[in-house]
Amino acid sequence: MPEPTKKDDGQPEEDGNIPKKLSIDLPNDSDPESTRGRKDSVWSLGDGQPPEETDKQIETQPLSVLLIEKPQSGSITVGGDITFTAKVEAKDLLRKPTIKWFKGKWMDLASKTGKHLQLKESFDRFTKIHTFEMHIIKAKDNYAGNYRCEVTYKDKFDSCSFDLEVKEIPEVSQSIDIRSAFKRSSEGQDDAGELDFSGLLKHRNSREHKQEETPEVDVWEILKNARPDEYEKIAFMYGITDLRGLLKRLKKTKKEEKKSEAFAKRLEPAYQVDKGGKIRLVVDLADPTVELKWYKNGQEIRPTPNNRKYIFEHKGTQRIMVINNCQINDDAAYSVTAGDEKCTTELFVKELPVNIVKKLEPVKTTVNERIELECEVSEEGAKVRWMKNGVEVPTGVRSRYRVKSEGTKHWLIIEDAMKDDTGTYSLMASGGTTEAHVQVDLKPLKILQDLQSVTVLLGQPLKLACDIYPGNIPGRWYRNGQLIQPNDHINILHRAKNHSLDIESSTIHDAGDYTFVPEGYSQTLSAKVHIIDPPKVHLEALNVQDNTVTIVAGSKLRLEIPISGEPAPRVVWMKGERVILDTGSRVRAENFADHTCLTIDVTEREDTGNYKIVLQNEAGEDTASIKVKVVDIPDPAEAPLVPNVGGDCCTMTWDPPRYDGGSPILGYFIERKKKQSSRWMRLNFDLCKETTFEPKKMIEGVPYEVRIFAVNAIGVSKPSEPSKPFIPLAVTSEPTMLVVDDVTDTTVTMKWRPPDTIGAAGLDGYQVEYCIEGTDEWILANKELTEKTKYTITGLPTEAKILVRVKAINAAGASPPRTTQHSILVKEVIEPPKIRIPRHLKQTYIRKVGEVVNLVVPFMGKPRPKVTWLKEGQPIDQTISIRNSDCDSIIFIRKAERKHSGKYELTIQVENHVDTAMLDIQIVDLPGPPQAIKIEEIWGTNVALDWSAPKDNGNAPITGYTIQKADKKTMEWYTCVEHYHRTCITISDLVVGNEYFFRIYSENMVGLSESATATKESALIVKEGLQLKNPEYNDRDFTEPPSFTQPLINTFAIAGYNATLNCSVRANPRPKVIWMKNKITIIDDPRYRMFSNQGVCTLEIRKPSPFDGGVYTCKAVNNLGEAQVDCKLEVKGGFTFYELMKRGVPLHLTDKYTNESKTSESEKKGSD
Repeated sequence: MPEPTKKDDGQPEEDGNIPKKLSIDLPNDSDPESTRGRKDSVWSLGDGQPPEETDKQIETQPLSVLLIEKPQSGSITVGGDITFTAKVEAKDLLRKPTIKWFKGKWMDLASKTGKHLQLKESFDRFTKIHTFEMHIIKAKDNYAGNYRCEVTYKDKFDSCSFDLEVKEIPEVSQSIDIRSAFKRSSEGQDDAGELDFSGLLKHRNSREHKQEETPEVDVWEILKNARPDEYEKIAFMYGITDLRGLLKRLKKTKKEEKKSEAFAKRLEPAYQVDKGGKIRLVVDLADPTVELKWYKNGQEIRPTPNNRKYIFEHKGTQRIMVINNCQINDDAAYSVTAGDEKCTTELFVKELPVNIVKKLEPVKTTVNERIELECEVSEEGAKVRWMKNGVEVPTGVRSRYRVKSEGTKHWLIIEDAMKDDTGTYSLMASGGTTEAHVQVDLKPLKILQDLQSVTVLLGQPLKLACDIYPGNIPGRWYRNGQLIQPNDHINILHRAKNHSLDIESSTIHDAGDYTFVPEGYSQTLSAKVHIIDPPKVHLEALNVQDNTVTIVAGSKLRLEIPISGEPAPRVVWMKGERVILDTGSRVRAENFADHTCLTIDVTEREDTGNYKIVLQNEAGEDTASIKVKVVDIPDPAEAPLVPNVGGDCCTMTWDPPRYDGGSPILGYFIERKKKQSSRWMRLNFDLCKETTFEPKKMIEGVPYEVRIFAVNAIGVSKPSEPSKPFIPLAVTSEPTMLVVDDVTDTTVTMKWRPPDTIGAAGLDGYQVEYCIEGTDEWILANKELTEKTKYTITGLPTEAKILVRVKAINAAGASPPRTTQHSILVKEVIEPPKIRIPRHLKQTYIRKVGEVVNLVVPFMGKPRPKVTWLKEGQPIDQTISIRNSDCDSIIFIRKAERKHSGKYELTIQVENHVDTAMLDIQIVDLPGPPQAIKIEEIWGTNVALDWSAPKDNGNAPITGYTIQKADKKTMEWYTCVEHYHRTCITISDLVVGNEYFFRIYSENMVGLSESATATKESALIVKEGLQLKNPEYNDRDFTEPPSFTQPLINTFAIAGYNATLNCSVRANPRPKVIWMKNKITIIDDPRYRMFSNQGVCTLEIRKPSPFDGGVYTCKAVNNLGEAQVDCKLEVKGGFTFYELMKRGVPLHLTDKYTNESKTSESEKKGSD
């Protein structure tokens, strides 16, 4: 066995065919140490292939060649770049092939791409060539080794191996400044931080010109002798900034191997042996007394007496382990330990190829014979593959092929040969292939029993059979040239020499010429089959009850009746004794191969009767009868009678028609029309089963006629004669809302409303009757009808109790009476007076001078109350008109004056009962002009004015002032300020050099005063150059906590109309105003708008709804304190529950609102 050899420098021999193994140190490389150690081993296998390539050829053979240009081996120096190229022609490929790059045997380089390895692909559309490239950039010494490129496309495969040799470059001179070499690159290169020797060599001349002094200190020696924890300190001391690159380079420096203390000679790095051979692993110990242990893949190998696989020998200081009969499972990593020291090696077991010793021989035989192919190989138990025409032969349990092997011999056996077994058979072993041709021919055909022609009754079994030799030959059956397939009706059997076709129940379609054709032969066997059948009439196909066919008169009748019989029978149609011919005009018979047909073009009542069919042929005779029934619509009925007539309905009766058309009457349709109209209207859409009907929804006073239609299963009859005309007429309904209007000691006044339904007869009047309680006699109160809906019954006894009823009278008679529910006491009742002041009069009633005042105050009381008006306790002026009635009092002022202002008292009295009410009327007018306007001070362009309120405020508060100015030159007045509240103001921004006059209007709710008060003196704005001595003022502290000068007022709002809440606050600094509802702060609610201007705080509630009611709070806060005021808001005019839900109001608010509404209504009723 060849031993691995090494050079002194650790490189393999140059004359070996195996290059250095590759172990690329890439970022994603995560192979285990044992694997990396194995693929980095260096071998010298002589002229043979590497172990991994030999195994590859045995396992997979290329099916086709895809590569048109293969990558070639190359050689580079450390740090250099190289590119390997592979090309694939794509003319016959439908898609891009798949390519894989490997290093060694198993390392896939697709996951190792990075800055040192790049894979690229390109495609030339003109030459149809795929180009695949592998770039190795800045190669390292461990990049050397064997590479492989594999290309696959569907079932095609191709591969190629190539080598990469990486040569070392001479070491750089120690004169190079290591400190400058390991400074970081400022160019941002990928390899910044590693020692770039090419860069150092390139710039050597420039450094020599600079005459840099060589470093006095050898940093390498310092680093080699220092501990690892001192590397950073040393690098900092000598100005080396790229510590990472320095550590990488230091790691690459070769360390001197320490001499082993236990081993004088270690195991070789690797061993190789042929399968079945023997190998010796030898170590030489420096100390023979040291305990030695052998391991295989980390498991200790222990010697056993009966196991001759491993033999351990001692020769002096040598320790030897012999492995006998090496097999594939002995291919492993072995190690030996001596004390604390350990050395390892690897054993590679080479499997020898299996050669063909005896080749296959051609075979020629016939069908059904046994075929046996024999071959002999060079090794026992070798694995071989049997192929037929290039496809592996199946050898499963159900396969026709059987494989047998004994020692080095192998057989392929086919027990019952078939013609399809003809072909080229081959045996494939790892060391070669042998093949032979097998020819299987047919045997001569002999007919032992031929087919026989037969005649069979329809439905009887049919069997055709024949015997041929050889018996295992299959065949096909044909009928009239069509291939017969076996199914539920036809059963085809093949038993040995006999071939049969069985039909359990024959049909007409089974008749014909039958042929049997043996497979693979030109000879055929033929026979004829004839099927006969007695005639038969198939009346069940009509699908009618009792063989009775019903047809409507006037329709066309066509009866198609299936018949059968072989040969075709003769058909005769008869009605009674008369034969129906096929030449008839209206009634005729027609015959066809599989059915017969009776046709009557226009049926009549005379066609009703029994029809007979007679069938005859040579196999027999058959007869059948069919009954035909012709039906028609019924005759019209007699004219209906109308015995009873109502207001909008009537009752009608009639008799059934004399002839029902041969079908029972199903019901009737009723129609009506106005006498003067020609349009009939149907009254029922569902059939009326009875002979009576009640038409409704007729118009009173209009004459009508009615008629009927009889309906049977065939259709609707013609209409009957119309009935005699009749007119619907009815009394009115009873009067409505009968109530007591007034009661005195001798009279009772009743009121009612007209009837809801009056009708076409109209309303002539009303009849009033009364009955004294305790009697059943109704006394007529009015001898003549009254057209009014109010009547006073006179002459009644005092304190009597009566019942009253009213009837409506028209031409049709008296309506049902309307009677009072309770008895009426004939006695006048005193009702205490009650004044109902309108809502708008509960507050101060304000009108301008000259406007009309017309106030209506309703009240209640019986008998008629006495009405009295007073003003400020005095009788009313004659200029005020008073009009009184039974239920209200009106105060009217045609032209209001300021003297009409005041409080008016209304008093109503009924006997000892009195009620009073107060009305506050305010008549307002324009105010007078302000008083005593004067110019207080002039400085710069400013003028200070001061004035007094007007004597006459117009009977209304002064709401503001309007200040105007006028230049003395033009005397045109311009407004400076409007709606000003104070009585002093400073006018600014006046023109220097001008002279101004000022005037002021007062304003109240009516408007501005008719005249204005002007300043008597003018104000001259002095030009520049004049100096104004500003008086000195003492600083005053104006800060104060918030205080409300005007609180909130309880307010009523109307739902759907905007409401505002106002208050005024004073504070310095300016306070923060917060509005709250029911103690909850209002924030970002679109239904509320908040304003604050000059201390006036306003909350606007947009279109409030009842649930917006509650307690509102305005709170003012500044640094000095806080203050708040409250008010209650009540929203009137609520919504229904449906409207609240439609507006999206939450359910809990809806329930709260409905409960509050009910409570407020009950309170109002209690107060009334």
